[in-house]
Order: sequence, then C-alpha cells, then structure tokens
Amino acid sequence: MTAWGEIAEAITQATEQHFRLRAHEHAGGGCINEAYVLHGADGGRYFIKLNEARKAGMFAAEAAGLEEILASHSLRAPRPICWGEAAGQAYLVLEYLDLSSRGSAVVLGQRLATMHRATQPQFGWRLDNTIGDTPQANSPCGDWIAFWRDRRLHHQLRLAEGHGASRRLIDKGERLMSGLDAFFTDYRPVPSLLHGDLWGGNYGFCDGEPVVFDPAVYYGDREADLAMTELFGGFGANFYAAYREAWPLDPGYELRKTLYNLYHILNHFNMFGGGYAGQAEAMIERLLAEIGQNR
Repeated sequence: MTAWGEIAEAITQATEQHFRLRAHEHAGGGCINEAYVLHGADGGRYFIKLNEARKAGMFAAEAAGLEEILASHSLRAPRPICWGEAAGQAYLVLEYLDLSSRGSAVVLGQRLATMHRATQPQFGWRLDNTIGDTPQANSPCGDWIAFWRDRRLHHQLRLAEGHGASRRLIDKGERLMSGLDAFFTDYRPVPSLLHGDLWGGNYGFCDGEPVVFDPAVYYGDREADLAMTELFGGFGANFYAAYREAWPLDPGYELRKTLYNLYHILNHFNMFGGGYAGQAEAMIERLLAEIGQNR
C-alpha cells in the first residue's frame, strides 16, 4: 500500500512548504511505472511515478537527467521535487505540468538543437540509467565508436541472446559491431547532451512551450536523438526543417540513423519480444549490405 503520508512529508521537506494531500488520481502512462497526480489542500499539484523499491536508482538517475536538461537552458522539462522509497515502493515526485499537444514544432526543433550544443569532453554520463526498463551503461569513453559498440549494441545483443534471439541474429550483430568504423569514415560526432528516448510520447507542450520528459540522458551523437524521432513518428516536417536550419546534419545521417535505431529495436525485443527480433535482423542485414559485409 502506498505511503501517501510519507511522500507528502517528503514533498514538504523538499519544497519547504507544507503539503497536505487532499486526493490522488491515476494518470495515464506507460507500461513501466504507475503514475498519479497528487492534489494538495491548497490547490497545488504534483506528478508522481511509483515502482518497486529496487527501482529507486532508476528514479534517482531520471531525476538527475531532468536536472541535466534543465541546466542546459534549452528545452523545458518537469522539475524533480523529491525521490526515494516509502512502504516498499520507489517514488519520483515531479513538478506538475498541464501538457497538451498544442505548440510550435518549429520551436521544439530549434530548442532541441540548442540542447545538443551542450557538450562535455567524453561520451557517456556520470550515471548509469535505464532505457525503458533496461539498464543503460554510460561509463564515459573518449571514442564514440567504442562507446556505441560496447555500451549500446553489445549490451543489447547479449540481452537478446538470453531472451531467445536466434544465433543468426547474434552472429550478424557481432559482424556489424566489428565493422562500425565504416559508418564514420568522414564523420566525427561531438558528445552532445541527448534526451536518449525521444519518441513522440515523450514530449508535449505547456502553455505553448515545448516540454520533454521520461529521458534516458547521456552525451552522444546528436543523430541518435534525431534518429529515434523518426522511428515511431510523431514529429512533423516543420520540426525537422527547424532543427536542420539551426544545425545542419552531416552527410551519412540517413544510413547512420538505422544504426542508432537498431539499439531501440533490440531493446524493444528485450522488453516485449515478438516481431522486434525480425525487424532488428533486417536492420542489421541492411547495414551490413551498405558496408559490403552481408555474406
């Protein structure tokens, strides 16, 4: 049973303003966490996520990721209020934002480009986090190819092998990893601040201003964020035009986006199974063919 009183007290301590919970209502959300809106007696509201106690680290990393985005002074994100454990549950309390689908895709594209201009010396991040429900390793690395091979594709392929993916898929994936240099012959990405899980369900607008949420933050090739926006749709032509005007893309993106989205399709197989394995194998075959290794 959720310890709402403990959580209300944690909000009070974090905000230094007494929060007396009047009601809570279930909020729509994904398949990973429970989500609620908390209503205070004074009319204040907060958004809260709940999960098993063992997920407390996941919420701490998400809070840090939101703070990283806010510190870039680019895109708006819900401000983390407090997080921890209560009554055997992990929780993350966030600023409540009244989100809608009404806003400027042009401003979203411009501000994403601004966020990507926030950089650090190495790829990765100071914390590991999760992509969906899957652990995501972010140990810093100065070599982007090594980072993508070891921290991203290798990890997902090992998980896929444990989840029953065919030997054929694994072998092709290993062959792809050995040939990653071919995708970067004339392209050297910088470590840009990434949302990390930027699909159509993880952005909205508040008072017309673009807002992103549910991040899987790290510093990597900005193309990885853009590639995911194309994976499931939800971003219009104005968004892409505004982004490219603010920061034009490099030659080779159309090929590399398949490489970057392979990570997410493998992750979907590892979380949900089904036809994602076949989709991942087809993507690997297409990439191998492009570099002349599809034998």
